[in-house]
Amino acid sequence: MNFFLQLLVSGAMLGAVYSLIALGFVIIAKSSGVINFAQGQLVAIGALILWTFSIALGLPLWVSLVLSIAFCALLGMGIEHLTIRPMTGQPIVSVIIMTLGIATLFDSLMAAIFGTVERSLPATFPTGGLSIRGISLAYEYLFSFIIASAMVGFFLYFFQYTRLGLNMRAVADGHDKARSCGVKVGAVFRLAWAISASSAMAGGFLLGNIESVSINLSGIALRVFPVIVLGGIDSIWGCIVAGPIVGILEIMAAGYVDPITQGGAGDVMASVIIVLTLIFKPFGIFGQKHIERI
Repeated sequence: MNFFLQLLVSGAMLGAVYSLIALGFVIIAKSSGVINFAQGQLVAIGALILWTFSIALGLPLWVSLVLSIAFCALLGMGIEHLTIRPMTGQPIVSVIIMTLGIATLFDSLMAAIFGTVERSLPATFPTGGLSIRGISLAYEYLFSFIIASAMVGFFLYFFQYTRLGLNMRAVADGHDKARSCGVKVGAVFRLAWAISASSAMAGGFLLGNIESVSINLSGIALRVFPVIVLGGIDSIWGCIVAGPIVGILEIMAAGYVDPITQGGAGDVMASVIIVLTLIFKPFGIFGQKHIERI
């Protein structure tokens, strides 16, 4: 029983980080209808830039975090300005393919600049952990869970109660409607990409304390994509709820099935979640159904 509870708690904590990274997907999808397949690369870039500032340049961690967030926000706005905006009016499939091209470009640039060597971020959280009734809570998981949950809560408040958040929700409801109300749609797009890249950097920072930092961190997108499929591609609440669910199922599969299959069950579970969701709940748990009548 303790083993089951251990996997349950660990999966929920890891799922909170998944929710934070998935939020970047949802923000861009809600505002522009585009699925950004370069989100995983932004996670890896954020973690590698943080390593550069904190280890290579020796800056204090809090300074490195601020500079890394600013860098990723500017990078997100640059992507939107240089690659996405010129494709305005093009088929949505073309824009999505553009994000795939950006992902490939970033993979090549990261390999050329940073190589494939795995690196470690500076010690951020205390070593060790807590033990509650036989359940171990490693500090890196515990603090990552707390920080990710706090950031997701902040973004949720931002979208619900701030003027900029309301503008983004208005753009999500319809670009023409938003323009008629005086909302600058282009500025909202830039803000969406900046927030998305910043949340990716935060996710890279948290994952970098759990795992090593390398260009392979971009593969997190494949582990996070089931979150937005299950929760709903246009639902913030969906990624909040689906993140822990996916994390728990992944850890459970790794804990119970990996000893039988000699590994890989956690990765397979992500694909299983996507397939089953698309079959039985194509719009996700909280996603909106788009019905066209003729």
